Amino acid sequence: MRAVASAKERHGRARLVVIASVAVCAGWVAPAPQAPPDIEALMRLVGERVAEYHRRAQSVMCVEQSTVQPVQSNLAPDGFSRTVESDLRVEFEADGDTVPTARVIRETRRINGRAPRERDKKDRAGCTDPSPLSPEPLAFLLPAHRDEYRFISLRNGREKGRAALIIDFLSTSRTGKPELVEDERGHDDCFDWFPPVATRGRVWVDANTHDVLRVDRRIDGPVDVRVPSQLQRRHNLPPWVVIERDDQTMRYRPVAFVDPDEVLLLPESVESLTLVRSSLQSTRRTETFRSYRRFLTEGRVVKDP
Repeated sequence: MRAVASAKERHGRARLVVIASVAVCAGWVAPAPQAPPDIEALMRLVGERVAEYHRRAQSVMCVEQSTVQPVQSNLAPDGFSRTVESDLRVEFEADGDTVPTARVIRETRRINGRAPRERDKKDRAGCTDPSPLSPEPLAFLLPAHRDEYRFISLRNGREKGRAALIIDFLSTSRTGKPELVEDERGHDDCFDWFPPVATRGRVWVDANTHDVLRVDRRIDGPVDVRVPSQLQRRHNLPPWVVIERDDQTMRYRPVAFVDPDEVLLLPESVESLTLVRSSLQSTRRTETFRSYRRFLTEGRVVKDP
C-alpha cells in the first residue's frame, strides 16, 4: 500500500491532497512604471486590483490541464502520470452577511484522454485530481486575510521583460503542529494534513498597474506531520511523516479579447513539487490554462485569438 499526498493551502485550513490550482486573475496591461510606494501602500493597491478581478472574473472561463507525475526523492519519475482536463470558472459564494468569497469551480472533461467515470470520485488514482471546488489562490492578498501574512520587503525587479515590484511575505502563524487526516472526498489511501503549514514566498506585481505577474510559495521545511494512532493501524503508517519540500510557482500572461478590445492578465501555468519522506507518494504537478472565453452581458462568447 502506498498513500498519496500533495499540497494545497486554504483560508483557515491547509488541504494538501490536491496541489493548489489557480483561477483567473484579470488585470490591465499598461505603460512605464513609477517609483515604488511603501510596502503597506503597495499592498492596499494590490488588494484593490485583486478585488476588482473578483468582481470581473465571473465573465471568463478557460480549460485547465493538470498533470501529476509521481516522483522519487531524487525527482526521477516513479510510475505513470495522470492528466485531468477541466472547464474552469470563478464564482462568488456568500454566507449570510459575510463578504462574498471567490471560489474556483471545475467540471472535469477528460481523465487521461477518456471521459470521467463514477468510480473516479472515490478511487485511489483520483487522489491528486483537482478539487471541484477550491479557494481562489490570490485571495490571500485581500484585506480580509491581511492578518494571516506579513509582507516584509519590497524591491524593484523584472518578470518576463516587464518592470515589476517584488514583495516577500510569510505566514503570521509559525507554530502550527499539523496532523495527518483522511481525505474528506473519500479517496482510498488519500490524506490531508491540518492545520496549515507555515509558508513564505514572493509576489511579482506590475510596477505600474499593480496586477499580479507571478507568485512563488514554499514551506519553511522540513515539517513533521504527526500520524494519529488510528491511521497508523488502519493504513500501516509510521508515527510521523516529514514534508521535505512543498514549492509552487504561479505565472500569468496577457490575453487579448476583441469586440470589445481588452487585454487581461490571466493564469498561464502553475508548477508544484511536493516531496514527502515516508510511505506517502511525492509528486510533481504541472497545470496549464488555455482557450479563454469571455461571456458578455448580451450573451455572446468571445475567445482569445
